[in-house]
Amino acid sequence: MKRPLLLPLVPVYGAGLWVARRFGGEAKRLRSPVVSVGSLSAGGAGKTPVVAALASLLKREGYAVDILSRGYGRGSQAVERVDPAGTAARFGDEPLLLAKQTSVPVYVGAERYEAGLLAEAAGGRAGIHLLDDGFQHRRLARDLDVVLLTAEDVADCLLPAGNLREPLSRLRRAGAVVVREDEAAALRPVVQRLAGAVPVWVIRRRLLLPAGTEQPKRLLAFCGIARPESFFAMLRAQGVSLAGAMAFRDHEPYRYRKIQGLLEEAARCGADGFVTTEKDAVKLLKLMRNRLEVRGPLVVAGLSVEFVDEGEVLQGVVAAEKLNAGSLRE
Repeated sequence: MKRPLLLPLVPVYGAGLWVARRFGGEAKRLRSPVVSVGSLSAGGAGKTPVVAALASLLKREGYAVDILSRGYGRGSQAVERVDPAGTAARFGDEPLLLAKQTSVPVYVGAERYEAGLLAEAAGGRAGIHLLDDGFQHRRLARDLDVVLLTAEDVADCLLPAGNLREPLSRLRRAGAVVVREDEAAALRPVVQRLAGAVPVWVIRRRLLLPAGTEQPKRLLAFCGIARPESFFAMLRAQGVSLAGAMAFRDHEPYRYRKIQGLLEEAARCGADGFVTTEKDAVKLLKLMRNRLEVRGPLVVAGLSVEFVDEGEVLQGVVAAEKLNAGSLRE
């Protein structure tokens, strides 16, 4: 969403980016290759499902893989491995979700280099680090920058008037660009104009609702993600009948007063159940879920991401890996 009144501040933000790039210091390098998955925008491009898909693909092909994440909004400052049975308050919602969804180790720390050192000390053999949301994290050297691009990004502008953390021109730093299947035809010319012949990896996204679950007739959708309208639109496109929708800030923790607000809104709009994202579900404590389910079932919608051409993706990662340390497969 653009904020026209803040357009005069965009040059100030741009100048800050230049200073950060010019005087940010030298990036530190880990022993194993680093593949960063990031975006130009401040959120909502869908990085976490792509990280999960890439981790699963590489592991299936015999690579040792781990994920390094900042853990935005977490209460702890420790550099540590994420326990899938832990809480979002300790590890962050996205790292916890990745640890639950994938079978690879996830490490969190504000300094991703320190998280990588911990991963390498615990791993036992060389592997590939996947750096979650790493395009703007310049303190850790990477071998491949994978950057997500959406149609919404192309029409956006820099913070604080828009949602872009970096200008579209920075796409030339990308080693590969990821686009959604339904936007690929429109975005390929944009990528070529901005980044030349960089590989374009196409992903297919599907919203997954629990199989065999009797769906309530009218649901109250809620989420705390960067682009909530996209989630609501995907639900409607899949035929889910929404009685209403409530959006919270990205990464915002759930408190009991918010649960009470959801119950009151459900009563007001006549909802007989709730639907939310997996990222939101990991932030809900058991008592919170129980309170919501007094009104009706809580449906958790998953987002499945797959690469249309897995061979192209593997070829791109392996090429970056060879630049660093040779073959890392078992």
